Amino acid sequence: MRPLWKGAISFGLVTIPVSLYPATRREELSFRMLRKSDLSPINYKRVAEAGGKEVPWKEIVKGYEYEKGKYVVLKEDDFARVDVEATQTVDITNFVKIDAADPLLFYKPYYLEVAKGGDKAYALLRESLAKSDVIAIAKVVIRARQHLAAIKPMQKGLILELMHFPAELIDVKEFKSPAQKPLGKAELRMAEQLVKSMTTAWNPEQFTDDYREALENLIEEKIEHGDKAAPPVSKRKRPPNVVDLVSVLQESIEQTRERTKVGKRTRIRKAEKKASKKAA
Repeated sequence: MRPLWKGAISFGLVTIPVSLYPATRREELSFRMLRKSDLSPINYKRVAEAGGKEVPWKEIVKGYEYEKGKYVVLKEDDFARVDVEATQTVDITNFVKIDAADPLLFYKPYYLEVAKGGDKAYALLRESLAKSDVIAIAKVVIRARQHLAAIKPMQKGLILELMHFPAELIDVKEFKSPAQKPLGKAELRMAEQLVKSMTTAWNPEQFTDDYREALENLIEEKIEHGDKAAPPVSKRKRPPNVVDLVSVLQESIEQTRERTKVGKRTRIRKAEKKASKKAA
């Protein structure tokens, strides 16, 4: 995999050469708009609202709408004037406790791979972060845009996680809070019991994108068989209005117990099947 960015981590007088790699991968299924009669692809044109005519690229400028219908035009020189200097450095500004930063600020992780000559300083930073229970807050320019970021220890390495600037977060006060009603002891006890019955060890491999898998299977079936193989559309049942919360919680607990039993039996059968194959 090619690195997204090469540079160095800088704090104090310490410089650590690193390379930045994406830590996540998500490939969306791409669809084209087609004409129904002959499946001819639909192309998009740049059409001006006034006159309805297509506009060539050379006549297009960038404008900011500061009032309804009023724009100020920004040229390339204007963008260059405010452009952030694209240094190849992750500049650490300070260190904070891990639980001090709002979790909503973090949104995209990257792997930080140590480059030649930086092993000792890299390991020193990783160990210092881990033992101090802190993360490093930094600023970094990636693809001509400045980002707030955090450097965190992870196993034997470091990750850089991009962060929203605090001003980008929507204030939670804008959203409706639940009505302050007293909680019944029985309801709270049943809710805690349900949480306990559904608590398991963290196993990320058990979670997959069901919608994507179903869509890929459907596409393969349609490629091979056309619309003949398409299954009927299933209608989801709408959940009933909750009247007796305690009885609903009790039913949920019983369903969870039954699913746990079924899952356990399934795992046992798979293990036995695997063992019999090895023996054969």
